Amino acid sequence: MTTTTTGDGATPPPVPQAGPADSVRPGRRGGPRSVTGTSKLLAAGFLLPALVLLGALVVYPICFSIYRSFFDKSGANFAGFDNYVSLFTDPSTLTAVKNNAIWVVVAPTVATALGLIFAVLTERVRWGTAFKLIVFMPMAISMLAAGIIFRLVYEQEPARGVANAVVVGVHDTFSPSTGYPNAHPLPVHPLKAGGGGSFVTKEPVSAGTEVLLPLVGVAPAKMPSDAQHARHAQATASGSSGDGKVTGTAWLDFTPGGGGKPNVIDPKELALKGLTVEAVKDGKVVATTTTGADGTFTLPAAADGAQLRLPADNFREPYNGVNWLGPALVTPAIIGSYLWMWAGFAMVLIAAGLASVPRELLEAARVDGAGEWQVFRRITVPLLAPVLAVVMVTLMINVLKIFDLVMIIPMGSNEADANVLALQLYRTSFGTDADLGAGSAIAVLLLLLVIPVMLVNVRRMRRETRR
Repeated sequence: MTTTTTGDGATPPPVPQAGPADSVRPGRRGGPRSVTGTSKLLAAGFLLPALVLLGALVVYPICFSIYRSFFDKSGANFAGFDNYVSLFTDPSTLTAVKNNAIWVVVAPTVATALGLIFAVLTERVRWGTAFKLIVFMPMAISMLAAGIIFRLVYEQEPARGVANAVVVGVHDTFSPSTGYPNAHPLPVHPLKAGGGGSFVTKEPVSAGTEVLLPLVGVAPAKMPSDAQHARHAQATASGSSGDGKVTGTAWLDFTPGGGGKPNVIDPKELALKGLTVEAVKDGKVVATTTTGADGTFTLPAAADGAQLRLPADNFREPYNGVNWLGPALVTPAIIGSYLWMWAGFAMVLIAAGLASVPRELLEAARVDGAGEWQVFRRITVPLLAPVLAVVMVTLMINVLKIFDLVMIIPMGSNEADANVLALQLYRTSFGTDADLGAGSAIAVLLLLLVIPVMLVNVRRMRRETRR
């Protein structure tokens, strides 16, 4: 660049020279360009197929569902907001809304908490990777298969349902089930009804005389597996007649195949093990005992002259476990199956976030005297807050659409107690009595419930991007 001096000594401004940047200024030629230098028209051309698919598969169905929700069952008559009013007056839909609220509050929170616990506890053990693999494995199972598995797990019969087999096993360990339901005496037996489901002897008993307590009404197949043949009390407790004690035998007065005699202990008849026998005088219990494996029992001398009573507890139904799929527990039970599948998902995401936590912060806190609980609560959890938010929001959106487990696991009349919006949408919109207007209204309600969660997630992502 050269400059010249005019006569008055003033120097004119330099003449700008064309440079490489000026030859390709945006907007000069080839149309508007994006910040990356790509033509916006070209970018729109590449995006057009995706936009068409998005409109056909997402936008159009949403718009049509909103439009269809304002028409009646046939679709020919405008119904206004009648379909939306019916959502909050129909008992089945109200149950679905209530259950969805329970799902949204409980399932994501518990799954995230379990994932956090698993991720933190398995970080320091050598077999942590194997444990994580086992916990994550249910994610490879479809919802349909998981529903079938847990329908078997929650079977009421302990011989088939794993959950009740465990519950009954624990219960019987601390409180053995020895009941003989439907057991009762015959008119020829020396027992009679004593009120409240109990049975008492017709006459007072005396020491030195064997007391017979026969019962019938228990099928041999329902008897305990370790039931022994009944024996006479005097044969097993020799000399007891001389010390004032009262002895006797309780047994099932039934001979398989026939041939037995009433009030006689036949060789093939089984003992009633574990029966509680009470001696009652003047309305008060003066002595209590329990029959042995051979049906025999012994009462102290205080029982002499008393009536013997078999309390009603002897004839209660054996403990049969928990009714997992009953009206009260069906929703928590299904949430349990969901946690079995998705706790592993939460654990993997949280473990990935935990791996990025600066170790020097944790070590510094420990050096300063912080305990493990303080480190976890004041350092680990705050640093994992973004990851926990991602897991929570993802699971909340997921449970709003829960369908498979709720459709498969409940049985019979309890299906209505476990109803959710997605299942109600399916049942309303399909079948012989389909109502597409009401079904579209449920779909719109689901959309409105999902939108706030999505907005929270979008705001969180934008906040993370600005950082």
